[in-house]
Amino acid sequence: MEKMVIETNKAPAAIGPYSQAIKIGSFVFVSGQIPLLPASGEIVHGDIRLQTRQVLENIKHVLEAAGSSLDKVVKTTIFMKDLNDYTAINDAYKEFFSHKPPARAAIQAARLPRDAGVEIEAIAFCG
Repeated sequence: MEKMVIETNKAPAAIGPYSQAIKIGSFVFVSGQIPLLPASGEIVHGDIRLQTRQVLENIKHVLEAAGSSLDKVVKTTIFMKDLNDYTAINDAYKEFFSHKPPARAAIQAARLPRDAGVEIEAIAFCG
């Protein structure tokens, strides 16, 4: 089984030595996404709900490039700058995962890349 690098210009380019996602077999592993606008690479500041929506839009586009979708996500990990944002992040998150949501972990992190308020990684199946 060979791993395939997934890249799309509909999501922000990697800002380090990693791939947007790796597809191997029937699974795709999406690297942690922060609220960057794909076209400009600028971070979305302000409301954590807006940041969370941008992160999930980025994940959606990476999954689509891999032949998958948000409906096929089986596991996410949410890293948040402030655990007090948990409810607001959940509000935006459930807009994207309203039916059969994936397994999930949520963690407060001391600091995230580019001082983002939220970062999410995902694992999904393809096919």
